[in-house]
Amino acid sequence: MPKIQVMVERCKGCERCNDACPQEIMKMSSDLNAKGYKFASAVDQSRCLGCRMCAIACPEVALEVYIEGTQYEFFAY
Repeated sequence: MPKIQVMVERCKGCERCNDACPQEIMKMSSDLNAKGYKFASAVDQSRCLGCRMCAIACPEVALEVYIEGTQYEFFAY
């Protein structure tokens, strides 16, 4: 089963991952990170398809998607 990991401190709350997710499982948390932004969270990971559209859409590279233990990175910076 795919797993989405959000790097909370990198997220700036742009909500692009919310728009990109075809399953609509990415939502904004009501909590704030250290920079004062609401951050993304995956509310129902069991519905994740592993398409990685959330990670592709993220301008801050704040999302990592793991599929069967393999981490897929689109940008290594």
